[in-house]
Amino acid sequence: MTSELFSPLPLRSGGVLPNRIAKAAMEENMAGDGQLPDERFLTLYRRWAAGGTGLLITGNVMVHAEALTGPAGVVLDARAPLEPFAAWARAAKSGGGAVWMQLNHPGRQVGSDMPGVVWGPSDVPVDLGRHSGRFGRPTPMTAERIEATVARFAVTAARAEEAGFDGVQIHAAHGYLLSQFLSPLSNRRTDRWGGPLENRARMLLDTVRAVRAVVSPSFAVSVKLNSADFQRGGFDAEDARRVIGMLAPLGVDLVELSGGNYESPAMAGRPADARTRAREAYFLDLAEELVATSPLPLMLTGGITRRATAEEALRGGVAVVGMGTALAVTPDLPLRWQRGGEADRPLRPVTWSDKTLASAAGMAQVRHQLRRLARGGSPRPGTHPARALVCEGLRQQRALRRYRAWLPTTEETGRAA
Repeated sequence: MTSELFSPLPLRSGGVLPNRIAKAAMEENMAGDGQLPDERFLTLYRRWAAGGTGLLITGNVMVHAEALTGPAGVVLDARAPLEPFAAWARAAKSGGGAVWMQLNHPGRQVGSDMPGVVWGPSDVPVDLGRHSGRFGRPTPMTAERIEATVARFAVTAARAEEAGFDGVQIHAAHGYLLSQFLSPLSNRRTDRWGGPLENRARMLLDTVRAVRAVVSPSFAVSVKLNSADFQRGGFDAEDARRVIGMLAPLGVDLVELSGGNYESPAMAGRPADARTRAREAYFLDLAEELVATSPLPLMLTGGITRRATAEEALRGGVAVVGMGTALAVTPDLPLRWQRGGEADRPLRPVTWSDKTLASAAGMAQVRHQLRRLARGGSPRPGTHPARALVCEGLRQQRALRRYRAWLPTTEETGRAA
């Protein structure tokens, strides 16, 4: 009998995912010249495509050339050449699965050493204690900038479809711009984008409408949403339930549930919780609560590494199981599951007490594995987190020099619009 894990999933827009396993977005942060995907991306995604995953979601693609999560971020705007993205889509679909492009804007989560702009719903900076200086102080967005940013999401989505992607995922989690608007901690506006949840959700809903209006009816549109921010007074599970209800009539195919942000990096795991269930599926309890009332299919991501855990999530009502780190270490994990196997050994744990540095080191470890795969090599999960963090820092310095040289100028801000 075929496991539900390997059964197809029809989407509302008409597409079909060949199975219920997705590679969740992991920011590659290794763009080539011109902030474009290059041959390394093709090698990496062919590897995943051959591993049996039904859906590949790219690392975040930035909709605004002047606002990047990191200096080696990929940018797809009105000016970008399309062929590198078409090649990326072909590579990702080479195994018969689907590929969706994740669209993102960092808002206030922009490094203080980055050129360009740091925007947010309000002038509330990222609070990382003694590490707060790593991020710039945000400038509150004007109505014109909000509307222009919504339009940028739509432009990128339309160009993604033109390049051959099967869908897009709008990133409204992990403390990035759309998530910042949703949170009452970072959104202190008193206009039509602030105050009650209906107002705080306005930018996300307008973005979904704008994207759906410019793509084909058969093109998938999904949203990544925090099940909770895990911050007192922040966006919580009840807010998530209400936002999912708001998204339902807008032509959304799937909502991916995650959690946390840079201030509370729950997406990096909850090691303090000794329960296997919490270690392996960080947000499963919240997801099961949301499934009960959700009018949309839900995807759960966060720490899943074993087939048994994935199947438990499906039994709980989740439609798709997303994995990130597990596929960075074992890119053929779905095929292994089909054959009765399991993942290779996990990444070396980061046990540092400084949660900000620990989160950064964890992300550096994952990117180290992605780069090894992108060169055609094998993962090395035993790499020490300190070594990965230092190497990542050096790469980012080189990438920052390239990004500064590439970023064109405009009259409005002195940098790209």
